[in-house]
Amino acid sequence: MKTLPDYLRSKLDIISVGLNPSINSVRAGYYFATKQNRFWRALNASGLVRETLEPGIDSMEAMFDRYAIGFTDVVKRPTPGLSSLRAPDFRQWAPELSSRLNRYRPRIAWFHGKITFEKYLRYGEESVREVMWGRQRRGIGDIIVFVTPNPSPANAIFSLADITAWYRKLAALRRRLHPR
Repeated sequence: MKTLPDYLRSKLDIISVGLNPSINSVRAGYYFATKQNRFWRALNASGLVRETLEPGIDSMEAMFDRYAIGFTDVVKRPTPGLSSLRAPDFRQWAPELSSRLNRYRPRIAWFHGKITFEKYLRYGEESVREVMWGRQRRGIGDIIVFVTPNPSPANAIFSLADITAWYRKLAALRRRLHPR
């Protein structure tokens, strides 16, 4: 199965966790590759990075190397969208995400969308809890969990301004934890 590579290592400030790779992203070779996806515009306006990053592999590597932000997914199987995922996908992959998070221990696990975190909880930790926007009351061990709206164009209920505002809150949390 062709999928996106994880960008993971120890001592990351943040690991960005998507639901699963889009087919467009796998073809392009980097996360958030769909042209209409609002991730890159929100990121550049958020304060999480100090430069304008264009969608692409070079920007992924810059985020990983210079900004200590890694990337992975709850499910590694690429699909056209959420409706193509099934319970067996989550049963297979969510426990593996749990292992990756516990192995690399970022300061913050950044989940893109409430559904993403809910699926992780149900299948990766076999628990259910209230999921809200922003910092969660409970983390994953000592890892802080932060949930923002998914920037996918399929999630049109949230504007670019909404998404950017949540990314700015994540950037502020990061600065409080690790001033640079």
